[in-house]
Amino acid sequence: MTAPEPSRTAGACVLAVLGGAALAVVFALSSEAGVLTVWAVGVTAVWRAARRPVSDSSAPPPPGEDRPSCSECAGHDFVSVTPSETQKGMLIYKTSPPDRPNHTHIHFVEGEVNQA
Repeated sequence: MTAPEPSRTAGACVLAVLGGAALAVVFALSSEAGVLTVWAVGVTAVWRAARRPVSDSSAPPPPGEDRPSCSECAGHDFVSVTPSETQKGMLIYKTSPPDRPNHTHIHFVEGEVNQA
């Protein structure tokens, strides 16, 4: 039988208690030093959070080569792609759902339009 892994929450609680105890000692020695310590920790935390890069994990995937991907057009048959006449640089992707062949799902996507 393997030993259970310690909880990350338990480790965070231990660190919070140790940090609080250290801060209490600083406040006991000097209230001004305690206030400066709280400010320094807060500014450091905000600075680190601002410098951290934003994760792309929640961003939708980029469209594929032949057509855009969305939850509505998953499994649709590709019909055509044409450049928009009214908006330069926009492409119109048309797909058709297999259960409704006369219905067309349209996407307007910005992209490079190569007209020959």
